[in-house]
Amino acid sequence: MGYEFDLIARYFSRPVPARFLGVGDDCALLPLDAGQQMAVSTDLLIEGRHFFPDVDPRALGHKALAVNLSDLAAMGAQPLACVLGMALPHVDHPWLGAFAEGFYALADKASCPLVGGDTTRSVSGITLSITVFGQVDPAKALRRAAARSGDDIWVTGCLGAADVALRLLQQTLPADPALLAATRPALERPEPPLKFAQSLAGVAHAALDISDGLLQDLGHILAASRCGAELLYDALPVCPALKGLPDAVQEAAVLGGGDVYELCFTASVAQRETISALARQAGVAATRIGSITAGRDIIVERADGSRVAVPSGGFEHFD
Repeated sequence: MGYEFDLIARYFSRPVPARFLGVGDDCALLPLDAGQQMAVSTDLLIEGRHFFPDVDPRALGHKALAVNLSDLAAMGAQPLACVLGMALPHVDHPWLGAFAEGFYALADKASCPLVGGDTTRSVSGITLSITVFGQVDPAKALRRAAARSGDDIWVTGCLGAADVALRLLQQTLPADPALLAATRPALERPEPPLKFAQSLAGVAHAALDISDGLLQDLGHILAASRCGAELLYDALPVCPALKGLPDAVQEAAVLGGGDVYELCFTASVAQRETISALARQAGVAATRIGSITAGRDIIVERADGSRVAVPSGGFEHFD
């Protein structure tokens, strides 16, 4: 058996559910329930760009899958399976074992079995490519172009912690070990609200995940739906660890910070009680932060009516 196939067999070959065909053939086979369409998303994670060289491999295994599952959540889709591509500069068995543990722990939790992939040697650093497959009723899929004027805007979870952790690790904020310990899990072990997102299918109108920053990603909904938004800054769910940081640092992290992998979605005012009940059932914090308007701008106001300066964009993949 070739070395590549030995690695796959050793770390990335586990039984798959009935009706699936997984690792071992040229293609995987996935069943779809009646009336469902396939949802597919893929992401690249590159060492030095998306994760630090010394990251905990278990955390990286978790995050590599989480960022893709977050895309399925944004469509209200149910995970079906995933495939994994890895380019490695060398074989490090303890690292691979830990990475696989983190990956499989989330795959099992999300009912998203690994059904295939590829490995090869890279010339510099680690590159990961994960593709996830899900299913969703096309009539109920959450799409960016479906927001309506008057809709409430909601977010799940809290905002800002991942951005602060990143800046601490990049040393662009003063060293603060306690703050890093409090914020680092948000950066390295995001937990997309999958079950809650699936319950929003047919309830919410538009949705996406907050991967590149709240305002930048909300802007994608607004552009696709040809509308604007008014946000109340004091209503935003700021992660508790950020309390006490300078206002400018908080605002940049909460409004522009990426790597959140929470859900931003819009829904009719009439759905407020339903959404709150669904969030309680899923154990998810869901917060109303503003409303969709007929204009095209994003306005962020404080409770006293003063406006917050809107940061110029979030994460850019080609900066």
